[in-house]
Amino acid sequence: MKTNLLQHINSPKELRKLYNNQLPQLAKELRDFIIDIVSTKEGHLGASLGVVELTIALHYVFDTPNDLLIWDVGHQAYGHKILTERKNIFHTNRQLDGISGFPKRKESVYDAFGTGHSSTSISAALGMAIASKIKGDFEKHHIAVIGDASIASGMAFEGLNHAGVTDANLLIILNDNAMGIDPSVGALKNYFTNVKAGKKVRKNNIIEALNFSYSGPIDGHDLSALIKELERLKSIKGPKFLHVITTKGKGLKIAEQDQVKYHAPGKFNKKTGELVPKINEIQLPKYQDVFGETLVELARKNPKIVGITPAMPTGSSLKFMLDEIPERAFDVGIAEQHAVTLAAGMATQGLIPYCTIYSTFLQRAYDQIIHDVALQNLPVIFCIDRAGLVGEDGATHHGVFDIAYLRCIPNLAIFAPLNELELRNIMFTAQTGINFPLAIRYPRGNATLVNWKLPMHLIKIGKGELVFKGNEIAILSIGTIGNSIIEIEKDLPKNKFSLYNMRFVKPLDEDLLHDIFKKYKTIITIENGTIIGGFYSAILEFASKFEYKNSKVIPLAIPDSFIEHGKVYELFNKINLTNENILKMLLKL
Repeated sequence: MKTNLLQHINSPKELRKLYNNQLPQLAKELRDFIIDIVSTKEGHLGASLGVVELTIALHYVFDTPNDLLIWDVGHQAYGHKILTERKNIFHTNRQLDGISGFPKRKESVYDAFGTGHSSTSISAALGMAIASKIKGDFEKHHIAVIGDASIASGMAFEGLNHAGVTDANLLIILNDNAMGIDPSVGALKNYFTNVKAGKKVRKNNIIEALNFSYSGPIDGHDLSALIKELERLKSIKGPKFLHVITTKGKGLKIAEQDQVKYHAPGKFNKKTGELVPKINEIQLPKYQDVFGETLVELARKNPKIVGITPAMPTGSSLKFMLDEIPERAFDVGIAEQHAVTLAAGMATQGLIPYCTIYSTFLQRAYDQIIHDVALQNLPVIFCIDRAGLVGEDGATHHGVFDIAYLRCIPNLAIFAPLNELELRNIMFTAQTGINFPLAIRYPRGNATLVNWKLPMHLIKIGKGELVFKGNEIAILSIGTIGNSIIEIEKDLPKNKFSLYNMRFVKPLDEDLLHDIFKKYKTIITIENGTIIGGFYSAILEFASKFEYKNSKVIPLAIPDSFIEHGKVYELFNKINLTNENILKMLLKL
């Protein structure tokens, strides 16, 4: 019986003591270890399975952590974490107070740079390489592992463009599996496909044209070939580029066959790969599916409607429109800035673009929102997915800043639906002919109604509504978190609290707010967004502008700190925003 190698390896130092011919066995054990944990604890599966051999080879050849290794995005870094002193705590991955699902500098010296968003690795690694040179260290290696979807992003090209005119000791490894979370798209993807197929593109190799020493493509699952090539590249000075071909989900057949589903599959049977069915007697829709199906419903009737997403067609549910009306739906790859300005260009020609982007990724296109959309007052409709706390992906993915960073932009209206019916109604309203940009923010997860496909109605821009009426304290909610107050209403003192669903952060319903401030001495704001600059700040600004000095405004919001990872309920509990926490606070008033 073979000795289990992985159980004796806790760091790259032990890894480097193995013989080359032992490494394939280690690769199998590492894959099994990842599958064992992720099958029960959940997480990102396919990407890490695909780079097991590459992970082993990198730590075997390079002197990490002295040599600096960066994993772009970080979905693929589970093997890296297991081999770098976190094997015994890997079962806490993405859990409250456990290790992060992404590389994180404060977690380990082996995590050279914190990642979570795509396409940052080349710029960061180049910055490190330049720093090493300035400090007189010419031996240190700087390695960025980036996927074929991420390298198509504008920021990656900016890094490549700069690196090519330096003599930095930089190695970029393209992990080419033709996948991001969804299949990769675009001309660069087609270029790499041709390279892999051996077609005649080498004379015009785009990487060599940028002054990189290019090698590959090589089999990313052949440990011997990987180690040999990495050893060779160590001796070459200046910027280098290694093209590695891998299979996402490698080692779990069903994950290889359905790479989209097994990117982050949830719990599954580790032997067969079959997903563990979720127990849910009432199948409530996801907000993403409400968006996706409603967009198709509207687009069938309105030929001016187009849909745009930067590389998230499945997650955002734009896939419904891509499948049914492909000529008017666009996945532009990991290119948020391009997505926004593309939408702006379409809007100038009379089209009605619904641009769906996760809140945390829309941050990457801030200048385009201001300069290309709002400044020209173009009617682009931003459908901001994953707004608020999102759970196990943690600080890099929580969409808590969008209200604050959008609210200061002139011309832009911001709407947050209380439920899926309001989401449908605002989407319906937007395509009837608004003449300004509109942001619609909604959370990740399930909505509230089983039968939600009801006739749609116009929503009056800038108007809120009274949900239930009391005499002493007014609660002003924005977005789906207002449902928390509706759910605890039965436990509140009768006739004490009023709930107002404000709907719009901008423009505020000033007529309604005047009535509220004249009537109530205590006002509570509640939002699934940051306390600084968000809805609470907007209400304070209103009170200051109109000199309402007799009312106290109490905020319930995300505190001014980066919230870590955990289940959404656990995170809300930590910041006192669960129904139980809110009820306890209200009963003290």
